[in-house]
Amino acid sequence: MTQDPRHCLLIGAPVDTGQCRPGCLMGPAAYRVAGIAPMLEGLGHKVTDLGDVSPRAVPARCDNPAVHHLPETLGWTQALRDAGAAAAQQGMPVFLGGDHSLSLGSVAGVAEQAKAMGRPLFVLWLDAHSDFHTPETTESGNLHGTPVAYLSGRPFAPFPAFPAPVPPQNICLFGIRSVDAAEHAALLEHDIAINDMRVLDERGIAAPLREFLDRVEAANGFLHVSLDVDFLDPMVAPAVGTTVPGGATFREAHLVMEMLHESGLVSSVDLVELNPFLDERGRTAHLMVDLLASLMGRKVLDRPTRSYRGQM
Repeated sequence: MTQDPRHCLLIGAPVDTGQCRPGCLMGPAAYRVAGIAPMLEGLGHKVTDLGDVSPRAVPARCDNPAVHHLPETLGWTQALRDAGAAAAQQGMPVFLGGDHSLSLGSVAGVAEQAKAMGRPLFVLWLDAHSDFHTPETTESGNLHGTPVAYLSGRPFAPFPAFPAPVPPQNICLFGIRSVDAAEHAALLEHDIAINDMRVLDERGIAAPLREFLDRVEAANGFLHVSLDVDFLDPMVAPAVGTTVPGGATFREAHLVMEMLHESGLVSSVDLVELNPFLDERGRTAHLMVDLLASLMGRKVLDRPTRSYRGQM
């Protein structure tokens, strides 16, 4: 099964409050400069760029003194939830980040639409980290490390209740290689598929991903894909503030995207943690756009040759 032409709705999420290294707020602009809209149009898809979301801070407090920028992150969560729910009624939302705390809102928004249609939501988390902390358990206070806990229904005050918590068996963590002890202990209490790099080294990329996609198809599910730059090895994608060696290679990442396209199951996408300030002549931004191109139908033989000399 492959995708018919889609209506892709680009939602800029210049979120920089979920972590401490400035620069992710430039991510949406970098994706646009890297040609994300013309690429999608060139593949036959309709594109509507909804611009950047503009949130308002929501007054709140947390018992954990390490948590920072809570009102701002709550504001982003509500604004992106509203934008995602509205866009999911029209087509395929593509959230341009921005740090990974944006997924607190993006996944909540698409979950609203899945619930309204009576279909289960599945989440493929392409990331070096499990992001399974809660506001109470995070030691760093960085809320970009919490979205999977939120969407799975863990206690998450002071955030609003998730619209329809995603059952643990509907969540697939893929490419994981950096998990805190508290997160690891919590993950062991849930039935979440954890495909860390050891699993992928032993079994390869295709087999565990195909097993997950088969479950999505059997359930007639919505599939949200959250792609973090640090899913990739920092040698090929340097523009991220949370580099962890040993990530997916260029070809492994494209294989994941090509398989997702062939499944025809993807209903929404996050592109997160791009920090253009750390990039090399737009190298990582272009790679992320190329990966989305593979997800949206570009074949391996169609990939353009690109020189980075003299760019940007």
